[in-house]
Amino acid sequence: MTASPSVAETPLSPPGIPAVVVAGVLVAVLCAVALIASGFGYRLGWWGLRGAFTMLRWSAYGGGIGALVSLAGTLVAWRGAGRAAMGLGLLGVVVGLVVIGVPWSWLRRARSVPGIHDITTDTEHPPAFVAVLPLRVTAPNKPVYGGAEVAAQQLKAYPDVKPILLPLPPPEAFAHALAAARGMGWDIVATDSAAGRIEATATTFWYGFKDDVVIRVTPGAGGARIDVRSESRVGGSDVGTNAERIRAYTKKLTGV
Repeated sequence: MTASPSVAETPLSPPGIPAVVVAGVLVAVLCAVALIASGFGYRLGWWGLRGAFTMLRWSAYGGGIGALVSLAGTLVAWRGAGRAAMGLGLLGVVVGLVVIGVPWSWLRRARSVPGIHDITTDTEHPPAFVAVLPLRVTAPNKPVYGGAEVAAQQLKAYPDVKPILLPLPPPEAFAHALAAARGMGWDIVATDSAAGRIEATATTFWYGFKDDVVIRVTPGAGGARIDVRSESRVGGSDVGTNAERIRAYTKKLTGV
């Protein structure tokens, strides 16, 4: 008596690999491809943000199914199909869990931070955008700072985002600030040493979201004060990205 094709081999399965293992791995891998494509497709203009997030959500659902089917296949393989089949089944489980884990981690992070997208080291007098304004004409998020409500949410969530003080004359501090901005890999839009203003655009890797940055250098106690503002062009929440960007810039500029 031979085993049923549902738990053994089918003409589409490699020799010695149960069909359920192959099915689980294929579902998990296809969902992983969809997960990756959701971001790069949006970045390349193949679909809009809603389509990208729909792909992201359904790839996570499919990844869960792929992980469960792969787990079932692993159990079938453990009963006699061999190490190769078990290894393939475990691969499907891992891929499926990764596909679930990426959007889940984003969701968890989004729930842990306020739903704001404009972060600055000076919430009372935030640096103003000037040169990047033409680039933001069609952006859903407007460049006007949200005021006290946004400031209160930022100060509660990101108390460490503060002005940067350098023991340097403002002209030297400006040069250091510009070098650090270039070192961040941002696209420098404009520099105005007389006004002490640097404007740039940062592009996220996966989805290619555009976030604009303005840096202001002014005289400060014992040297120069540098204020930074980073604002997303789209999205109600930046999931903490702008605060992380300012922290990274601060570290690059100060070396701390």
